[in-house]
Amino acid sequence: MKVACTHCQLEFDESVMIKEEEGSDVHYFCCKGCQGVFHLLRSEGLDTFYEKLGKNQLEPPKELQDDLHKFDLEGFRKKYIIERSDGLYEIFLIIEGIHCAACVWLNEKVLHQTPGVIEATINYTTNKAHVIWDPEQIKLSQIIEKIRAIGYNAYPYDPKMQEERANKARRDYYSRLLVAIFATMNIMWIAVAQYTGMFTGMRSDVKDVLNVAEWVLATPTLFYSGWVFFRGAWFGLKNRFVNMDLLVASGASLAYTYSIWAMVTGKGEVYFDSVTMIITFVLAGKYLEVLSKKRAADTMDALSNALPTEVTVIESDTKIMVPVEEVNPGDIIEVRAGEKVAIDGVVVSGEGSFDESSLTGESEPILKVKGDEIISGSVAIDGVVRYEATKDYGSSMLTTLVGLLEESLTKKPKIERLANEISGYFSLTILSIALLTFIGWLWMTGEFERALVVSISVIVIACPCALGLATPVATLIGINLAARRGVLFKEAAFIETMAKADVLVLDKTGTITEGKPHVVNAKMYSEYDLNLLYSLVKSSIHPVSQGIAHYLEEHYENLKELPLEGVKQVQARGIEAKFEEHKLLGGNAKMMQEFGVEVDEKSEYTLFIFAIDKEIVARFELRDLPKEGAKEAIAEIRKLGIDIVMLTGDNENAAKRIAKEVGVTDFKAGLFPEDKAKEIDFLHAEGRVVVMAGDGINDALALSKSDIAIAMGSGSDVALEVSDVVLLDDKITSLRDAFLISRRTFKFVKQNLALSVIYNSITIPLAIAGYVIPLVAALSMSLSSLMVVGNSMRIKSGFGK
Repeated sequence: MKVACTHCQLEFDESVMIKEEEGSDVHYFCCKGCQGVFHLLRSEGLDTFYEKLGKNQLEPPKELQDDLHKFDLEGFRKKYIIERSDGLYEIFLIIEGIHCAACVWLNEKVLHQTPGVIEATINYTTNKAHVIWDPEQIKLSQIIEKIRAIGYNAYPYDPKMQEERANKARRDYYSRLLVAIFATMNIMWIAVAQYTGMFTGMRSDVKDVLNVAEWVLATPTLFYSGWVFFRGAWFGLKNRFVNMDLLVASGASLAYTYSIWAMVTGKGEVYFDSVTMIITFVLAGKYLEVLSKKRAADTMDALSNALPTEVTVIESDTKIMVPVEEVNPGDIIEVRAGEKVAIDGVVVSGEGSFDESSLTGESEPILKVKGDEIISGSVAIDGVVRYEATKDYGSSMLTTLVGLLEESLTKKPKIERLANEISGYFSLTILSIALLTFIGWLWMTGEFERALVVSISVIVIACPCALGLATPVATLIGINLAARRGVLFKEAAFIETMAKADVLVLDKTGTITEGKPHVVNAKMYSEYDLNLLYSLVKSSIHPVSQGIAHYLEEHYENLKELPLEGVKQVQARGIEAKFEEHKLLGGNAKMMQEFGVEVDEKSEYTLFIFAIDKEIVARFELRDLPKEGAKEAIAEIRKLGIDIVMLTGDNENAAKRIAKEVGVTDFKAGLFPEDKAKEIDFLHAEGRVVVMAGDGINDALALSKSDIAIAMGSGSDVALEVSDVVLLDDKITSLRDAFLISRRTFKFVKQNLALSVIYNSITIPLAIAGYVIPLVAALSMSLSSLMVVGNSMRIKSGFGK
C-alpha cells in the first residue's frame, strides 16, 4: 500500500517509509531529510507551512528533475566543485527565491539537517551559499533536490549570470519607478484643479471626469509600481513578520478602494493622489536601496584575471606549459620578466628582481638569488629565474589568501540600519491603532463610512514616507556630495558605520605614500648630454628607472630618446648600453663595482649612479614620498577623535620614516596579509569600529575584516572589489572628507528620524480624534516628506565649498 510522505506529500510503498507514531498521529517520511525538515519546522513554530501546502506535493517540476543528473557529472565537478585536502567537497551556489532573513534561516537549517552536509552559510545580500559536504554520504544533486523540495532553487555561482540577474532587478525597479513618477506628476496637476475647485466651485460632471482620470493614473501605479510592496507584505506575513511593506500596501489599497467607492457613488472625496504619492515616495527609497547594493559578482571574480592559469615547467631541459592545478611540489618552474608567480617555491638557478608590493607592501623590488623563497602573487621585473615548487597551487600563499578572503566575506556582519530597527514595531502599531480606531468610531457613531475614512486617515497620515525617506534621502545627498569630492560610497548604509568609527587603519605604500620612488636628491659631477641618461632609463620598466625618467621630464625640456645599442638589463642592479663609442652604465653601487667603477658614497635611500665610460657623471637618491596633504589630513582626522594606526609589510626603517613625516605614532612594519587581518581582529576584540584604507592584494584580507573598507582608485582590482568606499582621486585628503561627510550625513539621518517621530506623535492622535480627513492626511504626509527632504538638503549647504 502506498502512503504519502508527511513533508513532501510524495507517495511511496509503506514498506520503504520511515514510520513515526506520536500519540494518535502517525507520520510517514520518505527519507531522513524530510523527517528532519518536518521536525525542524515544528520546533520553530513554522508548521503552518503544511496548512498552506495542503495536498500539493513538493516534488520539483519535471524540467527541474531532469537536470539533476548534471550536478554529478565529471565536467561539472571540475568546473564548479572544489575538492579539499580532507576529502570534502565545497561549492558556491546561488539560492533562488530568497526574499528575507527567514528564507536564509530556513535554507541553512534544512541543509544543516541533511546528512552529509558539513557546513552551509548563506549571504543574504547576494543569496550566495557556501556549502561543504562529504561526497561519500551525499551527492550534490541530492543537496540541490533538497533545496528545491522546500520551494527554492539552486544553481552554481556564475559571475556573468549573477550580473545579468542584478541588472534585470535594477531595470525592473527603474521601470516601476518611472511609471509611478509619471502618474504622480500628472495626477498632481489634476489634484491641484480639484483642490482649487473645492473653493471656487466645480461642476459635478467635470469633477467626475477628473476622478476617472485620477483612477486611470492610480491603477497602474498601485498594481504595477506598487507590486513590490504587495510581494514584500505577503512574504512578511508568510513568515510572521509585519514590515513597512504591509503598511504601505494596506494604506494604499484602502485609500484606493475607498476612492473607487467615492467615485462610483459620488459621495465623499477620492484620494487617488494619495495612492500614487504613497507608492512613489516609498518606491523611490526602495530603488535607492537596490542601486546601493554591492554587485552580486563576488570579489573572487576580480582575482580570476590576476591568477595565472599555466606555468612553464622544466622537464629534462624541455619547457612545457602545465596548468597550475597539475603542478606538484618538487617541479622546476621557470619565470621570466613580466610574469606573475603562481606557486610558492625556492630559487634553484638564475637571479632577478621581484615586485612583492601587491602582497607585502614592500615598495622596492627585491633581488632573489639561489636559495631565496619566491612568493606566489609577486611579479618578476627582470632576469630569468628557475625555482623549485615547495607547495601545490591549492596551498600556495595567494590561493590561501583568496580562501581566507572568501571565508571572511561570507561571515562579514550585516550593517544595522536605524529605520529598519523600528519599522516592524511601527507598522504593527499603526495597523493596530487603525483597526481600533475603526472599531471605536463604528461603535460610537454607527457610521461605517465615517469609521473607514478616519481609520484610512490614520494609516495614510502615518504612512512611513518620512520614516522611509529619513535614511535614503540624507544618504543620497551625502553620497552625491562625497562623489563630487572623489569619494565613492558603494552602499548608502556604509555612511552610518563610518560615522560611528573610532579607529582608522592605514596601509603605507600607495595609501599614505605615492607607492613609487621619487628623486629626492640629484648631484651632477660633470657636464654630459642629458639625452644619454634619459634614453638609458626610458629603456627599462624598473620603478627606479621610471622615477629617474619622471624627474628628468619635470626638470628639463626638449629631451629626446637616442638610438642606443646593446641595451641590457643587469638583474636587480641596473642597465648597460652603448651609444656610438661610449659605454653607458646606470644602476646601484653594486653594479658600478662589478664594472670596475669606484663608488665611495653610500645612502640610506635607493641609489642610482650614472657613468659614461666608467666615469661617474651623476648620482640620484630616490625614495617613496608621502602623498600631498597627508600630514594635514591625518591631523584633521585625529581631531575627530579617531585613533590612527599604520600597518605595512615594508621594512622597519622605511615605515618609521614615513610615520614620523605624516605624524603617525602607532605603526607596525614587516606584516604579511594574515598579520594585518589579525591586527584588525584585535581591534574588534577591544570593541572598536574599524575603518581601513589600502590599495593592494596584500590589503584585501584586512580590508574584508574591517567594518568599512576603503580602497584607492588606482589600487588592485581585488582591493577595489572588496572595498565599501573608493577614493577615486587617490588623495588622502579625500579620506578626511569621507569621515566629515559621513558624520554630518548621519547626524541629519538622526534628525530626520526624530522629525518623523515628532510628526507622527502629533498627527496620529489628531487623525484618531477625527480631525484629519484622508485628503489632509495625504497632504500632511507629503509635507512630512518634504520636511525630511528639506532638512537633508542642509547637509550640502553646511559642508562648505
